[in-house]
Amino acid sequence: MVVMGSFKKEDGRSMCTAFAFLLLLGCSSFLFSAVEASVSYDSKAITINGQRRILISGSIHYPRSSPEMWPDLIQKAKDGGLDVIQTYVFWNGHEPLPGQYYFEGNYDLVKFIKLVKQAGLYVHLRIGPYVCAEWNFGGFPVWLKYIPGIDFRTDNEPFKAQMQRFTTHIVNMMKAESLFETQGGPIILSQIENEYGPLEYEIGAPALAYTQWAATMAVGLDTGVPWVMCKQDDAPDPVINAWNGFYGHYFSPNKAYKPMMWTEAWTGWFTEFGGAVPHRPVEDLAFSVARFIQSGGAFINYYMYHGGTNFGRTAGGPFMATSYDYDAPLDEYGLFRQPKWGHLKDLHIAIKLCEPALVSANAYVIPLGNSQEAHVFESESGACAAFLANYYENSFAKVSFGNKHYNLPPWSISILPDCKNTVYNTARVGAQSSMMKMTPVPMHGGFYWQSFNEEPASYDDSSFTVTGLLEQINTTRDLSDYLWYTTDVNIDANEGFLSGGNDPVLTVLSAGHALHVFVNGQLSGTSIGSLEFPKLTFSQSVKLKAGINRISLLSIAVGLPNVGTHFERWNAGILGPVTLDGLNEGRRDLSWQNWSYKVGLEGERLRLHTLSGSSSVEWTQGSFVAQKQPLTWYKTTFDAPAGDSPLALDMGSMSKGQVWINGQSVGRYMPAYRASGDCGYCNYTGTYYEKKCVSNCGKASQRWYHVPRSWLYPTGNFLIVFEEWGGDPYGISLVRREIDSVCAYIYEWQPTLASYLMQASGKAKKPLRPEAHLMCGPGQKISSIKFASFGTPEGVCGSYRQGSCHAFHSYDAFQRLCVGQNMCTVTVDPEIFGVDPCPDVRKQLAVEAVCSR
Repeated sequence: MVVMGSFKKEDGRSMCTAFAFLLLLGCSSFLFSAVEASVSYDSKAITINGQRRILISGSIHYPRSSPEMWPDLIQKAKDGGLDVIQTYVFWNGHEPLPGQYYFEGNYDLVKFIKLVKQAGLYVHLRIGPYVCAEWNFGGFPVWLKYIPGIDFRTDNEPFKAQMQRFTTHIVNMMKAESLFETQGGPIILSQIENEYGPLEYEIGAPALAYTQWAATMAVGLDTGVPWVMCKQDDAPDPVINAWNGFYGHYFSPNKAYKPMMWTEAWTGWFTEFGGAVPHRPVEDLAFSVARFIQSGGAFINYYMYHGGTNFGRTAGGPFMATSYDYDAPLDEYGLFRQPKWGHLKDLHIAIKLCEPALVSANAYVIPLGNSQEAHVFESESGACAAFLANYYENSFAKVSFGNKHYNLPPWSISILPDCKNTVYNTARVGAQSSMMKMTPVPMHGGFYWQSFNEEPASYDDSSFTVTGLLEQINTTRDLSDYLWYTTDVNIDANEGFLSGGNDPVLTVLSAGHALHVFVNGQLSGTSIGSLEFPKLTFSQSVKLKAGINRISLLSIAVGLPNVGTHFERWNAGILGPVTLDGLNEGRRDLSWQNWSYKVGLEGERLRLHTLSGSSSVEWTQGSFVAQKQPLTWYKTTFDAPAGDSPLALDMGSMSKGQVWINGQSVGRYMPAYRASGDCGYCNYTGTYYEKKCVSNCGKASQRWYHVPRSWLYPTGNFLIVFEEWGGDPYGISLVRREIDSVCAYIYEWQPTLASYLMQASGKAKKPLRPEAHLMCGPGQKISSIKFASFGTPEGVCGSYRQGSCHAFHSYDAFQRLCVGQNMCTVTVDPEIFGVDPCPDVRKQLAVEAVCSR
């Protein structure tokens, strides 16, 4: 297809070029002033100390990693071209009990913000204090629910009093540490509430009053920096309304003088137990960002840039996985996810090259065809930038712009920082791809396990008996995932089923989330809900005997809800009815019998997950260690492996439970819950949604569980596993995460930022050829070349194959320049590969190199 348009303008690229060289050299994009600063906004941008900025941000949540990881994560974000780090503030982590604050360990908010400042980046502090975030109870402390007369997130005085008290506490803490930009600190934006607009629509007038109150309260705290409300179309002035979603180009602020902000550009999606693992192609993510910028976007935040881990019982949902990887540019372990990190880094450089034009001119649009257009930014000072878009999903488009022709891949945008030369296209990925692996750590025979069996419904002084069924959260106050419901059932000796009839059927209706049924101490069956349907029904035949039978129901919460209208009122646990069918009398309703209750497990009460607590019981060893038995605790010790590669536990042989290392909770595991979904072919073109590109169908939603190295001692690390359902502990292994192989797929004349910058600086007279850059992880070297083809290769990283055109010396350059090296660079030049195998064909280079220690 050929479509035509016209444009002519001399470029003003000197400022862009100088800025880009600073960025490429790793210099800070700004300096913090020791004197009082200012932050404001207009329709074009956030203005910091009088300078309009196109700001690129990324979410890194401090509790989802260890403090030892923070400097590396922040530096990698900076190296990726970010200006801002965005984080929520997690109320339930900071105030676990009323008036008792905690700001230590991975909840050391001040330390995290100071590290961001030290790296030369800004902070967007989303105080909330409601965060959603797939976090337990949406970030609210559970004790909040039990304040008399309280009603969450509406015009309710008890709630507003608590919200204002905590928000004020955080703001005052930031002021005391001089962390707002007006004090010389890094915080340039704050957020009050979170995604309240949809809830406001449902609640009505009280919600409207609450929105106005929240905005007035926040502004009155006098932080000196703007406040933001996301997904809040009616955000009261001067609060800026912002957008969250997969795409943001169609969003516009509620006032003409506010900047266009995208507080959550979703890099992927969360993983749920029982669901397939989502992935978002970087070509589509880059396309959405470029489309937002060409539409006038001033602030973009990746949610998440590093997702991390829901340690302990912090995952909400219910059924949120322990991993909060989110397919982010930095993976759960803090490693580069390639090509996502690298391709976005190139995008950010391209955007920064355009910044002088973007912040000073409004775009005008030139149609280039039915589904193609140019967005042109032309300033009075001579700066000019253009974005050429092809919205077709299935075909290339050749367009004419100015006096040149441009070939646009489907569903892509090309960026021209001088309105002439393409430096970046969202669909042409120049960054390397990395295939990751989980390598077992040698353990000299594996873990040596000991076991302890927990008896069903073992009662103590904390147990109590009442008539009827109790709601779970009101009973446990979320101090444990577990609540025992126990009752006795008397079976007459004359019951027909005892003489060869069908066993009676026990039916239990539960508000969720999981249930194990024990009859006379034996596991009779299990039922598990899901994120979409947390309520469940257990209905199975059970073995009963004449006389007294003990029915013990272990109800299990898998994280409290984090989103929804009045989610504080949602129930969990066995609400009934509980019935027995198939008796001589027909159906017997057990719901209103006497039920005995115990909050938590005996092992929790004894604190078996700690070294001191574990010594209080006798553990089984050797051949007597329980396997595939429910309600079993396992313990072992191990030494920390050498090196600094990230570590994880492979829990694939287990079913469902929790795991601790040196007394710290890694989180919930649930490999037995297999992922459902459609794991078919994934194409980057076309509108993305969370179930479009997924993996792990039919497998465990999560198999590996992150173990921060900072949690480990050199020797004698203490590992505890509680298995609810029945698993094989001898299948558990410690693994390290590292690169398996690296790939590059480069077009012969693919435009590159390096080429543009060299030409702009006068150091190159003609465009430079693109290069393939390959780099293994720390401590690794390229051990072999698995595939190399210059011509028309096909496939994707991990499964490349030769096409009809192939240079037979494609391997030679990589063998010579790369094998034995940690990193290497090869120019995409026919002469490098011996001879041009097909001169009249536009060629590509595909290469895959194996990384080894």
